[in-house]
Amino acid sequence: MRARSLRAIVALSLTACSSANIPSDSIPRHSPPPAADSVGGTVTVDPAVAGPRISSLVLGANLAMWYDNTQVDATIGLMTAGLRSARWPGGAAADSYYWKQNTVCSGYTSPNSTFDLFMNRVAIPANLDVAITLNYGSDSTCTQPGDPAVAAQWVDYANNTQHYGITYWTVGNESYGSWETDLHASQWDPSTYAAAVKNGFYPQIKAVDANAQVGVVVSGGGYNGWDQTVLANTPYDFVELHYYDQNPGQETDTGLVLHGATRLAAAISTVQNELSQAGRSVPIYLGELGSVNTNPGKQTMSITQALFAAQAIGTVMQLGITRATWWLANGGCNTSASGNFSPSLYGWQNYGGYMMFSDGLPNASECPGTPKVAVGTLFPTSRAYQVLSQFAVTGEHMVGVAVGDSLPSIRAWAATSGQGYAVLLVNVDSATTKTVPIAIKGHASPASATITTYGKIQYDDSYNNVWTGPVQSNGSSGAVTLPPWSITVVRIE
Repeated sequence: MRARSLRAIVALSLTACSSANIPSDSIPRHSPPPAADSVGGTVTVDPAVAGPRISSLVLGANLAMWYDNTQVDATIGLMTAGLRSARWPGGAAADSYYWKQNTVCSGYTSPNSTFDLFMNRVAIPANLDVAITLNYGSDSTCTQPGDPAVAAQWVDYANNTQHYGITYWTVGNESYGSWETDLHASQWDPSTYAAAVKNGFYPQIKAVDANAQVGVVVSGGGYNGWDQTVLANTPYDFVELHYYDQNPGQETDTGLVLHGATRLAAAISTVQNELSQAGRSVPIYLGELGSVNTNPGKQTMSITQALFAAQAIGTVMQLGITRATWWLANGGCNTSASGNFSPSLYGWQNYGGYMMFSDGLPNASECPGTPKVAVGTLFPTSRAYQVLSQFAVTGEHMVGVAVGDSLPSIRAWAATSGQGYAVLLVNVDSATTKTVPIAIKGHASPASATITTYGKIQYDDSYNNVWTGPVQSNGSSGAVTLPPWSITVVRIE
C-alpha cells in the first residue's frame, strides 16, 4: 500500500485530464445548448403512501478475483461512488475458484485476490457488505463437483475465525447455463443442483453458522425448467437473480433509456410469481445487473447506461429489493473488434466495458489505442451511483410520488430523508431542459433543497477524456432544473 492514507486520498480528484485520441472533425465536445421549456407540470410527493424500507445495499458492484482490487486508487473509487455492497469472487469464474489457495481451474486470479487481502484491503476500508458466490461447479482438484464441505469451511473461517460477518452465501453462479463450469454427472441440471443444496451445502453451512443466509440461483423465467424444480425441492433463505437488458449487437439507446427499467421490473415480477407458486416468501438478491450480457461496447461508457442504472436502482427500491450488485466494478475492456460501436449509439469512447471504474486503461492486453484513464476514475455508471447515494439511505422508506401528465419525459421516485424528503428524478429527454416544481402533500412549499445532478452535460467532457463528476447546489423545491439526459436527487429539508 502507498504511504499516503486512504482518508487523505479520498480528498484527491480522480479526474483524468489527458487528451483523447479523437478526430478533430468529430462532433463538438458539448452538444448544442439544450432548449428549455417552461414549467409544464408538477412532481407531487405523497408522504401518506408509505412504501418499502430502503437499504443502501442496493448500491453495490461485483468485484472479481482476476482483477487486483487492492490497488489503493481502485478502493478509493468505490468509496467516492458511494458503494455499500459487493459480490465476490466473480461471476462464472466463481464456479472454478478454490478459496483456500486463491486458484482457479481455468483462467487467472490476481495474487492479491486472496480472501483475506480482499476483505482487509478493499471491503473493510470501503465499508462494503460482502456477498460470496460459492463454488458449485468444481472442487480443489478440478476433477470433481463443488464440495459442500469446502464451502462450509469458508463460512466457518470467515465468520467464526475472522469475524467478517458475511451474511449472504449463494451456491453457484448461473448454474443453469452450459457456459458454467459444472463437473456433476448431470450438468446444469436443476434436480442435481437442488439435491446438492438440500443434502450438502445448506445443512453443512447452517451447521457452522446458523445465521448465514444460503441462496440459490434462479434464471428468472424457468430456463429449462430450472426455477420451478429448484424452488420447490430444496431449502434456501434467498434467491439470486441476474438481469441484463440487451443482447450484444442489438443495443439501442431508446430501448435502454426508455424501457430498460420496466423490463427489469417484469423480470423481478416473474421471480416473485415463481416464489409464490412454490409457496416460498424469501428476499430476491439482484446479484448481477447490467445493460448488455456479453461483448460490451460504447454504450457501457455512455450517459445512456448511467440513465438506465439510475432508473433500475429506483425501480428495485420501489419493489422492495434490498440488495443489488452491478456487473462489474473493475476490469475488462473491448474495442470495435468485438463490441458494438454503432454511430446510432450516443457516446465518445472508442472502447467499452462492464467496468464502472477505470482499471488504468490502456494496458498491454486490453484496449490498445485508447486514451490513458487513471485507476479508479469514475465512469458514468458509477457517477450515477454517486448521485443515488444521496437517495438510497438505509432505514428510510419509499413514499408515493406522481408526475404531472405534461412531464412525460420525467421519471420520479421519492423517499423519506431524515426530517424531510428526497426525490430522485431522471430526465430521459436527450435535448430539452425541464424546470419542474416539487410539491409535498400536507407541507408548505416551496422549501429549501440541496440538488445533486449528473447528466449528459458532464458526460460530454469525456470527449477530451475529462471525467467530470456531479454538480451540487442549494436551491428551492419550487423550481428544479433537470438538464437533458440527467439524473438528479433533490433533498428537501
